[in-house]
Amino acid sequence: MTAKPAVKKQKMSKWAKNEAMWGYLFVIPTMLGLFVLNFYPIIQTIYQSFFKTGDFGRGNIFVGLQNYISVLSGSEFWGSLVNTFKYALIEVPFSIAIALVLAVFLNRKILFRSGYRTIFFLPMVAAPAAVAMVWKFMYNQQFGLLNNIFGTNIAWISDPKIAWISIAVIGVWSIVGYNMILFLSGLQEIPHDYYEAADIDGATGVRQFFAVTLPLLSPTIFFVLQTRIIGALQVFDLPFMVMDKSNQALPSVQSVVYVFYQYAFTYNNRGYGATIVVCMLVIILAITFILQKTEKKWVFYN
Repeated sequence: MTAKPAVKKQKMSKWAKNEAMWGYLFVIPTMLGLFVLNFYPIIQTIYQSFFKTGDFGRGNIFVGLQNYISVLSGSEFWGSLVNTFKYALIEVPFSIAIALVLAVFLNRKILFRSGYRTIFFLPMVAAPAAVAMVWKFMYNQQFGLLNNIFGTNIAWISDPKIAWISIAVIGVWSIVGYNMILFLSGLQEIPHDYYEAADIDGATGVRQFFAVTLPLLSPTIFFVLQTRIIGALQVFDLPFMVMDKSNQALPSVQSVVYVFYQYAFTYNNRGYGATIVVCMLVIILAITFILQKTEKKWVFYN
């Protein structure tokens, strides 16, 4: 057998080396940011979940799986998890449905279209603290705007039966403009030829929406659905700023991240708090995995 001639490796040209160097220089800041702001905190959180916080935050004591046993066997974590899922069940579908309808209407040529888009997007620009304070005033049982308009005396954020719904309504109002902008960008990527063909076939506007718009917009819908589920499961600012600590409805509203904040920064038990976060991370990863598996069944890429 004749030996195969050795293949000589081609040396990179000076221009290629220069291009590679600039490529690495542009990527390094992003990689450093991901490591410092994302990867390292995750590793540190998992590490702390196996310890009990020592006095004054020093001298942590290794406790193994004791924190996980305490979290998973206690009722507080599961109660807050139920509250979080209840919030997500309102915020995610309603914010997506309303935003999709608004995007379809505002994608047409109508009077004051840019103004409407700006108005619906304004809640995303407003500071969360300001939004919480305004809604807290509107929900006030004695002097609130809602009770004065409807002539009712409803304890919107004090009644445990409806407080979580009131919080979820704020969440829908806050995020619907952002979802609308994403859907608008997806709608503008759909070729107009599909709608012309549908018109020739005699399809009505509603028929075109379900037969053309929804299938071709499914990649954007999937992206918004996935990001909103993750965002809703991490809700913290609304329960924290709208609900007072003395509010009797707080146990029915507090989310998993809210409970984490209480243990990590109020009770100074960072090991227990880190365990709560790790458990929530596993749940979010599992949900994301399931969503990714179902993607091929209803998402269509044109």
